[in-house]
Amino acid sequence: MEDIQDNIQFQLTDELIEKVEILVEDGNDKDLTALLNEYHHADIAEILDELTNDDAVYVIKLLDSETTSEILMELDEDIREKILRSLSNKEIAEEVEELDTDDAADMIAELPEGRRAEVISQIADDEHREEIQELLAYDEDTAGGLMAKELVKVYETWTVAGCLRRIRGQAKDVTRVHSVYVVDKQDKLIGRLSLKDLITSKSDQKIASIAKENVDWVHVNDDVVDVAKIMAKYDLEAIPVVNDSQTLVGRITIDDIVDVIREEADKDYQLAAGISQDVEADDSIFKLTKARLPWLFIGMFGGLGAASIIEQFNDNMGNFIVLLSFVPLIQATAGNVGVQSSAIVVQGIANGTIDGKILKRLFKEFLLGLVNGIAISLIAILITHFIFGTPYIVSITISIALVAVIVMAAIIGTFIPIFLDKRGIDPAVATGPFITTSNDVFGILIYFLIAKMMLGI
Repeated sequence: MEDIQDNIQFQLTDELIEKVEILVEDGNDKDLTALLNEYHHADIAEILDELTNDDAVYVIKLLDSETTSEILMELDEDIREKILRSLSNKEIAEEVEELDTDDAADMIAELPEGRRAEVISQIADDEHREEIQELLAYDEDTAGGLMAKELVKVYETWTVAGCLRRIRGQAKDVTRVHSVYVVDKQDKLIGRLSLKDLITSKSDQKIASIAKENVDWVHVNDDVVDVAKIMAKYDLEAIPVVNDSQTLVGRITIDDIVDVIREEADKDYQLAAGISQDVEADDSIFKLTKARLPWLFIGMFGGLGAASIIEQFNDNMGNFIVLLSFVPLIQATAGNVGVQSSAIVVQGIANGTIDGKILKRLFKEFLLGLVNGIAISLIAILITHFIFGTPYIVSITISIALVAVIVMAAIIGTFIPIFLDKRGIDPAVATGPFITTSNDVFGILIYFLIAKMMLGI
């Protein structure tokens, strides 16, 4: 019986890193190549992440470009940038020639403007060079900036036999054949071709007779987030891209969309945490401070606003100074409810599941806040009065305030993201410090206004 090797996930160990470093230091190219050839290019990228820049460059120059081009695309952007600085224009061009056009364009776009033209001029394949230049002309956040030029297309006038011959020639330049697209003589997209129909049809049958006309597509200027939503909705592994003339100009594959989704998720997470621009843990203190400080100022002014409201009622607090003890409860409750509501709405907007009129959505959130508020207020009465010994009238006041604050926070947390989205602003900015701070201020104001009406302070 033939032995079957278990598929064991790659483990990056100190011993492996040390072994690679020793082989590099000794200049033992033969053993180093043999060692690294045992690993997937993504695993080698992990190894290079742990090496010094000089050692990483040594490995890149040692291995063949077919392998290293894939390694470079797997590296962290900052590390890749440092390595590319150490390579000549010719060496970078050799790496680019091994990549699909979308990845090649991405790599060149990361270079300083002064080097881009020089690297492009070193690309030997004229067609590859022209396609890369075409992709670089598109905005990076559009379908055109994300697409690859490699695809398999056939003409509606071809026969099945002729189509199969031509597909073999085209497919050698395509990493994965997700779909076969059908075009007319002007290269306009008119349908797609099922491989099953292709191989089961008669050899003299025209492609037009077996092509499926219901093909999903996106325009070159469509936003990549919208493209991601379409591909997710229809479970597509790839989608064709057309221009204003409906001419087929490229395709976008699921691996690129996964990157878009991850980047959007990272950005929304940072916005929700009160970070105003895309940053990473290894960025400079100045860049990190610049991203965080604006929201900290908002929080500070929000806190000062809440303090000024409390100050207005201080002189009349009298026998009800105990109200101040429950300010953290009001603020925490308002902030938490607001963040919960806004997070659900933001997620729904991102997934395309938020529909219907705003008033209907707000009314639903009002009812939800009312139910939650009553439940929490009943518990608050029991705890504040029977455990803390708070006067009954004060416990009632706190409970009523909690209901009002929860309803208010739920409505604000729902309305703000929808409002921002309708005005083309990323609704993720509504979560985190923005909602928390605004609800803190309004929560305190409502709390003391209710206390003034109930207790006469």
